[in-house]
Amino acid sequence: MSVAKKDYKRITTKSLIDMKANGQKISMLTAYDYTMAKIVDTAGIDVILVGDSASNVMAGHETTLPITLDQMIYHASSVVRAVERALVVVDLPFGSYQSDPKEALRSAIRIMKESGGHAVKLEGGKEIKDSIKKILNAGIPVMGHLGLTPQSIYKFGTYTVRAKEEDEAEKLIEDAKLLEKIGCFALVLEKIPAHLAEKVAKSISIPVIGIGAGGQVDGQVLVIHDMLGMNNEFSPRFLRRYMNLYEEMTKAIGQYAADVKSSDFPNSGEQY
Repeated sequence: MSVAKKDYKRITTKSLIDMKANGQKISMLTAYDYTMAKIVDTAGIDVILVGDSASNVMAGHETTLPITLDQMIYHASSVVRAVERALVVVDLPFGSYQSDPKEALRSAIRIMKESGGHAVKLEGGKEIKDSIKKILNAGIPVMGHLGLTPQSIYKFGTYTVRAKEEDEAEKLIEDAKLLEKIGCFALVLEKIPAHLAEKVAKSISIPVIGIGAGGQVDGQVLVIHDMLGMNNEFSPRFLRRYMNLYEEMTKAIGQYAADVKSSDFPNSGEQY
């Protein structure tokens, strides 16, 4: 028996849980500024992630570690001002929640108050459960993140697929169930075997959003610069490029430069 797909005018954490229950897939993309967020929201994306990936694609850092809480708040507030429908989730950056639950709460409160974001996302499972509980007890929605956790890159030493071995896979399943139990409203699984991601999605009632985790989860997330082809240096197996903006933009900007130098721009119809 098929279930009619509901048209949500405003996405909330409850909307996402309902979407999973109804078998309705969840679309999620990153955005870091007003203009891009406006386009993403208008296109009908369900969740906008203000990711700490801004450290890479906006600031040019090699990892996500350097971005600060103040910088995340700046990007998030720009996104929130553009959004009318999507749920806006904001990453807590490295160093703002791992060591002390009280610091984690202070960081989450700053994001909610100063940016207007709707929820926060934290990387990790059992090791950060006290921080997650502290944030949840304050009424702030939390999205979890397991599998490849970029903030722990120096611990793992590589961006390779996680949880291929049985012991790590079992821990991931345990962590996913723990995150559901303590109150997370959704979970991102990054770069893990598809069969494991499917098993996790079927074992918990909260939505599971995948990135490099196969198609049998409840939704998908990509970095917008990657899926639009603005970044031509990053080509993991899980990435589908929907445009080649790097090539198109380089061509357009080159043509503009040539038109300026040849005095073709502006022409008589482009001046007062």
